[in-house]
Amino acid sequence: QVQVVESGGGLVQAGGSLRLSCAASGNIFLFNAMRWYRQAPGKQRELVASITSGGSTNYADSVKGRFTISRDSAKNTVYLQMNSLKPEDTAVYYCAALGRLLYWGQGTQVTVSS
Repeated sequence: QVQVVESGGGLVQAGGSLRLSCAASGNIFLFNAMRWYRQAPGKQRELVASITSGGSTNYADSVKGRFTISRDSAKNTVYLQMNSLKPEDTAVYYCAALGRLLYWGQGTQVTVSS
């Protein structure tokens, strides 16, 4: 049973920073990719950033240059560093591990005040 657990959300003022963490059971390199999604109230869930087992990264246009996805193999953890946060970044952020299935975490709330 794959478990994915996010942490690090919270309330921050516009222009501030937060770092989200995603701990997955097992070796994260065994997953094809690790992804961060977000879902704002009344909106569809969207892919924010991803990192493949080979280290390739990809970002949504709305976060390019502000968010950085990275990983720590020793801790089996993936991070999402979010800088220059905007109120429109407010959402529940979900981590997902892409293996045979897409395994989801429970999400962590990020609220950016103006």
